[in-house]
Order: sequence, then structure tokens, then C-alpha cells
Amino acid sequence: MSYRFIPQLDDADIRRQQQEGLANTLARVWNSPQYGSKLRACGLKPGDQLGLDDLARLPTVDVDDLREGYPLPLLCVPPTDVVRIHASSGTTGKRKILAYTAADVDTFNLQMARCYELAGLTAEDRMQIAVGYGLWTAGVGFQGGSEKLGMLTVPVGPGNLEMHLQLLQDLETTCFGATASMALLLAEEVERADLGKKIKLRKMICGSEARSEKMRQTIESKLGLQGCYDIAGMTEMYGPGTAIDCDAHEGLHYWADLFIIEVLDPVTLQPVAEGEVGEMVVTSLRKEAVPLLRYRTHDLCRLLPGRCSCGLNMPRHDRILGRSDDMLIYRGVNIYPGQYMAVIGEFTELGGEYQVELTRDERGLDHLTLTVERAQGVGSGNDAALAQALEHRLHKAILARMQVVVVDYATLPRTFSKSRRVVDKR
Repeated sequence: MSYRFIPQLDDADIRRQQQEGLANTLARVWNSPQYGSKLRACGLKPGDQLGLDDLARLPTVDVDDLREGYPLPLLCVPPTDVVRIHASSGTTGKRKILAYTAADVDTFNLQMARCYELAGLTAEDRMQIAVGYGLWTAGVGFQGGSEKLGMLTVPVGPGNLEMHLQLLQDLETTCFGATASMALLLAEEVERADLGKKIKLRKMICGSEARSEKMRQTIESKLGLQGCYDIAGMTEMYGPGTAIDCDAHEGLHYWADLFIIEVLDPVTLQPVAEGEVGEMVVTSLRKEAVPLLRYRTHDLCRLLPGRCSCGLNMPRHDRILGRSDDMLIYRGVNIYPGQYMAVIGEFTELGGEYQVELTRDERGLDHLTLTVERAQGVGSGNDAALAQALEHRLHKAILARMQVVVVDYATLPRTFSKSRRVVDKR
């Protein structure tokens, strides 16, 4: 298959481009005093020739480095070359602000255009955007990629469900970009209002939060979609669009000519075996203003071996399982959100929505309750047996005992943004 924006690269091409990109990044980072001090501490000096096999010799950078360098951390170009900034949505401490040159903006738009292209979108499509604008990267990224692909773009932003529904009908929008929670909310409202025959929607792009396979299938079914795709990204890596799943849904293809992804043990920072879960560490290959040098994302993930059945020779990683620093420790067991979703997905009687509540009794003993919705149309007659079966399966998979409560479909709160999946009351 031929593409406008996705390069057709074999393994040797990818390795060559990564080597060239790494050399470019290493030349740039010496322009930052922050980076310079880290590199010298590792015994490195300007002009050192390092290859892909030398990554372990390089220092890692972290969110603390971004906060310490506030307001323009790790900057590797003159401030006059900066044309835009974006910031993280964090609410504690100083925000992570990332700077962009004009070339960075172009690359950002490119990676999003690639995602749309892999999802089967063309200039004939119409893209409606329901993610945040302003300082956040999501809305601007979705829009820039859409315009680069040549789509008519409808920049509504999050919330305002009534306006979204009206514009879906009036403008005959064919693709919708949103959080998975917003996508589900929209799908349920379209079904409730019987608007399915009045809209032309055929594709959905979901990002910003973890989404189960069951949720994807629910959204597709309710809206009659040809496909619903999971997109990855973060502010430090331009924004959304670093990876997307294809129609095969066998993991997310990432743009290996733009990034090197390592998966490391979060404690030892040593590589884990291919296919094993660890922390995603990213090195950028084209970023100008703020290149990433082995940036610790704290996202838990795994690289997928082999080639995707879709035929595209871009490597893949799995969906994000959670964050290494957001891990729940429950009775001595480490638990990540992705583990719940995987087990719940094994039960056809259950929907994709769940919520975890952690409490502590007067004796100081922790308790975990998992509330999960039945699939739409499934009655309550088998709730007790279903809860018991899920408890057993979760204990086997996670090695922790918890109480399961099964509730009616659409009982748990819906939201325009990210759903609050974990409530820690300890």
C-alpha cells in the first residue's frame, strides 16, 4: 500500500535513519547547559561519536529536569527560534513547558497526519475535534494533522455535547477525535436520540487515556463505525500522534524514524526482554527546541515482536498499562490499570467501564472494591456468579483478592474528559 506521509522503510532503513537522527540529537543537546552537565557527568564530551548500541552510556532525563529548568527547560535553540510553547496538564508544582520551533510544529503536524492516514482517512473526510485546546497539545495537534492531510476541520473542543451532535449532522462529519470517555458518551447519546441514520460518522480517533478493547468494540457498535483507533502521545513528544493502532488492532505502530523507544526496568534502568513490560524511555530524532535524550515517560508498556499483519513495517508497542509512578500497592502487590481492563475484557457479560475504590478499615487493613458494569442488555440474574468468577480470575491474574460489584450498564459516571478510574480513600 502506498501512503503520502508514512514512509515505506525496511529494517535497515529504520536503523540508518535512527543512527543519523541520534547523531543530530547528540549534536543539539550540547547547546543546553542542563544537558551538558548531565553528559559530562557520564564522562562524555562534545564531538563524541556514539551509535545506537551506545544508548546505555547516555544519561536519562525526567520530569524533574523539565521543572528545574522552568520556564523553558532543556532549550537547545536561541529563544528567538521558539514559535510556540505547550504545557502539561499537571496541577502540582511548576508546569512542564515545552518549546517548539517552526520545524517542530511541522513535524508535529506530520506525525498526526500519518496517524490519520494509517486510520484510512483522506482529504475527502471531515474531522471534528473534541479534545482540549489552549496550552494543551491535544486540540492543536489533532487540528494541525487534519489540515496537513487536507480534511475539513471542525475545532469544537471538549464538552458541549449538544453542539457536537448538531455539527455532526449539519457538516456531515466523518471522523471524530476525543478521549475514550467522551467517545463513549457521544456513542450512548447518539443511540439514545436515535441519530445513527442522521450522521455520516465512520471513524473515531481516541487518545489521552487508557481504553480497553471492549470499549473500542462498544463505541464501534453503537455508532456503526468502520473503525475506532487508539492514539498515543505526550507533550514531551510533540503531543498526540506518536503512535496509533491500525485496522488489525495488534498494537500501536510508532514512528521509528522520529523516535527511538527503549523499554527498561524502572528500578535498574536495564533493558527488559522484548515482549516484557517495563518503562518506556524515548529519544527524539528530529526535535529542535527541546530534544529528548532518553526521556523517562514513566509509562508502563512493552514492545511487540514481529511484524503486524497489516504489512506496515513500523515497529509496535502495546497499549499503555499505566504509569510506574501511579502504580497501586495493595497488600504488597503492585497493580496497574491495564491489568483490570485485560481481565474484564475476557467476560462477554461485562461492559468496558469500571471503577476501583481503595479503603482502609479501623485495623489498618486495606480493602479494594472493583465496580464493573454489565454489558448493555445483560440482565442482573447472574450477578453473584459473575462477580465470583471475576474475583477468581482477578486473583489468579493479579495475585490480589478484591471484592467485585456488578452494576447496571451506564451506572458509572460518564465524562467529557478522562474518566476517574481509581478512587483512593486510604
